[in-house]
Amino acid sequence: KVMKDLSKERPRGVWVQLRGEAPALNSLFDGLKTGLIMAVVVILILLAAYFQSPALAATVLSTTPAVLLGGGGILMLTGDTLNIQSYIGVIMCLGVAGANAIMLCVFAERVRLRGKDAAAAAIEAGSQRLRPILMTAIAMLAGMLPMALGLGESGKQSAPLGRAVFGGLLMATLATLLILPCVYALLRRHASLKTPSVHPHDPAGDYYEPESA
Repeated sequence: KVMKDLSKERPRGVWVQLRGEAPALNSLFDGLKTGLIMAVVVILILLAAYFQSPALAATVLSTTPAVLLGGGGILMLTGDTLNIQSYIGVIMCLGVAGANAIMLCVFAERVRLRGKDAAAAAIEAGSQRLRPILMTAIAMLAGMLPMALGLGESGKQSAPLGRAVFGGLLMATLATLLILPCVYALLRRHASLKTPSVHPHDPAGDYYEPESA
């Protein structure tokens, strides 16, 4: 930043090359950004294959913006920066938030396939899965609180990790319980009650072939 500010005053023919650990650190951050984007894309593909529905995969990943918003927001409030520790915290938080979202979507889909509309299925899933989701989130938040406060020896070094997880998971839990059911009801309101299975012995699939007597 200093050299950029002094670029107009630099004598003609003089150039500056950044050396030391800064280029390696910038390269590391570029790799982390690429890895984070690739992780989200791979999770989306795996979820689409698991659910056999891109809409359900997108529903699960609808909590991702909440993780980024919560993690980035708490880092701004505490004056921390995006570093290796906070990046790891965000990635950890994505995993926990995704697990809670998958649990709610699986339960809602089971209820919907029993004949209820998507909105009623989302409400029932939210009420039935409220306790497990809150237990998972509270346990993770309680475990990360000492790290987020920066207590103990060299606590400030690992504090961004705990703070990113704390803020991201807090926002993700709210999004899972309040926003995710709305997204599910919107994306699955016209979904078929038939399973996408292509197995010939699955009676709920379009390719069912009854065994001959």
